[in-house]
Amino acid sequence: MTNLQTEDFSKWYLQTIQKADLMAYSAVRGCIIFKPDGYELWEHIQGEFNKFLRAEGIRNAYFPMLIPQSFFQKEEDHIEGFAPELPWVTEVGNEKLEEPLALRPTSETMVGSAFSEWINSYRDLPYEINQWANVFRWEKKTLPFLRTSEFLWQEGHTAHENEEEARVRTERVLEAYASLIEDFLAIPVYRGQKTPSERFAGAVDTYSVEAMMKDGKAVQAGTSHYMGTKFAEAFDIRYLNRENKHVHAHTTSWGISTRLIGSLIMTHGDEQGLILPPKVAPTQIILIPVGPWKKNPAILEKLTELKASLTDKGYRVRIDDTDNSVGFKFNEWELKGAAVRVECGPRDLENNQAMVKARDVEEKQAVSFDELEDYLTNELTTMQTRLFENALLRNKENEHLDIETLDDLKAHIQASKEANKTPGFVLIGWDGSEETEKQIKDETGFTTRNIPFEAPVQKTVDLVSGKPAKHTVWIARAY
Repeated sequence: MTNLQTEDFSKWYLQTIQKADLMAYSAVRGCIIFKPDGYELWEHIQGEFNKFLRAEGIRNAYFPMLIPQSFFQKEEDHIEGFAPELPWVTEVGNEKLEEPLALRPTSETMVGSAFSEWINSYRDLPYEINQWANVFRWEKKTLPFLRTSEFLWQEGHTAHENEEEARVRTERVLEAYASLIEDFLAIPVYRGQKTPSERFAGAVDTYSVEAMMKDGKAVQAGTSHYMGTKFAEAFDIRYLNRENKHVHAHTTSWGISTRLIGSLIMTHGDEQGLILPPKVAPTQIILIPVGPWKKNPAILEKLTELKASLTDKGYRVRIDDTDNSVGFKFNEWELKGAAVRVECGPRDLENNQAMVKARDVEEKQAVSFDELEDYLTNELTTMQTRLFENALLRNKENEHLDIETLDDLKAHIQASKEANKTPGFVLIGWDGSEETEKQIKDETGFTTRNIPFEAPVQKTVDLVSGKPAKHTVWIARAY
């Protein structure tokens, strides 16, 4: 029996997201249409992260999508970092615009301009806002959800009195991202700091949470940036401090995007389709009448009663009472990633029970109607934990801590290819130079993911140069 995940992971991914009805291709290169189930995944992520924002007193706002060219020119590192990906609006109708307008790749420049007007005194700080928006980065190579020319995201922007407060915000957000991704999406992450070549354009320091997909490749799942006073100086974000002096604010920015949807699919999915953690699944419980149920109206009545009760308790429940065959329904809801399936036929009704199957296990369980709601509550909680633990175990199996030289890395990659296995994440020593980082990328396709806050072991020798290592770094191939 062929395993498409093993043979051609990208092909499996593309087939799965289309068959599961999450997205459709649009007429614009690199842009996708989010179909209802795909967009609902994003809505649940939004809802969960908004809880953190509200608890922190950070309010949502919205900034224009078009950004004047002059704004980018105020921060040279920023424009240089995004220049190859920027789409420009240069005319309206038959008239040339006086100044070209970019479709936003991110909103630091627009926010910086606004902050310079809104912030005047230390009493105005901290100033913290967030926006849910779309952004544009004209990607040469695209993959739905993971890398598209237009995507949806969340971007937070804050201004503070001093470096300490700004760094605290940067760190708190990164941990909030880790919690969202691990606790809500059941995806384990690697927390750490980006190397200088990988940090956000214009930032002083960039921190990330990295996720390992089933094929061993990395996804940068979220980033949080300490900007220092660089943007404040460029956009004149100054305030009167407690000593009655005008000084520049310290700013941060941070974001997650719809690539989390791609990460969900690539972390948990199997040959049958999507496996979605119950907390984020559009359909947590699917109720399916089986057997000659149309001849016995009491079956559908029982399931309708059950749906009403579960919905009242906050669960996302559907009944599939279509004319499709039972086999078709089972396959379709497995493909769509419904977390738990409940079946009821004439014999089940007679025995005052239903058959229950969680999406990620093979076995069905007979459960009495008297105990069913409590059983479903427990099963959804158990499944959420099970998915995270399985992903964490898989990560550990694909972490490689004993590779000390570039030749070792190349041999590891070749051996993995011959065994049809993933080369996974590799922990290396790095001397801190861009030259060695570039050589690794050029010769192996591996890029630095981050310098972990807590490395499983500390490396003492650089992988390429053999010089003393300044940092221990995770490297991997990435989406």
